[in-house]
Amino acid sequence: MDTNWFREALRRAGSSQADLARHLDLPPSAVSRMVKGDRQMKLQEAVQIATFLDISAEELLRRAGSDAGPSSAEPARPGRPPGRERPLLQPPPSRDQIPIRDGAGRTSSNEEPIGYTPRPANLAGVRDAYALYMLGESLAPRYEPGWLLHIHPFKPPMRGRDVVVWKKDQTMMITQFVGWDGDVLLLRQLNPAESLRVPRDDIAACHLVVGVDQEG
Repeated sequence: MDTNWFREALRRAGSSQADLARHLDLPPSAVSRMVKGDRQMKLQEAVQIATFLDISAEELLRRAGSDAGPSSAEPARPGRPPGRERPLLQPPPSRDQIPIRDGAGRTSSNEEPIGYTPRPANLAGVRDAYALYMLGESLAPRYEPGWLLHIHPFKPPMRGRDVVVWKKDQTMMITQFVGWDGDVLLLRQLNPAESLRVPRDDIAACHLVVGVDQEG
């Protein structure tokens, strides 16, 4: 990593390494090691860092790989052919795509996506926007299993709109937003019709559904 360039990029973004660590859901020491070259940058981290710094992923990977790979004079190591360089990261998807998250997986923002899909117009420029396959029939017939939902992670939900609720126990719900009753989130499930109450302390995030792709 070009350390001076990276620190200048953070300065231009008005942020610090600690801010970046929180964005990546990593300890600050891990980010520090990555900047120093003592820790390899993961592909999904490269996507998140580029978005955080508001730069192209290609530029980030070029700066990260400027010193990558051993020289041809480096002694051979056991189990590796002499002179073979470490593989470089493949370029991440363009800004015209958003990641598809695994609804059955962990809620960590550092989770690897299961794929990518074209970015819809209503999510243009939205940081951390993502897509999610509909699981189950809780909102049928509005959404059928397998349809791809487009998610805005920052737009406040409104009564009657659909939301994705990520819970701290690493489960996920796709349902209709009703409102807040003190520290309890009120939701409505369509199939079967049922009112749901979720304590605020159980919620990791509540994100608004802003579109759907029936083809997925």
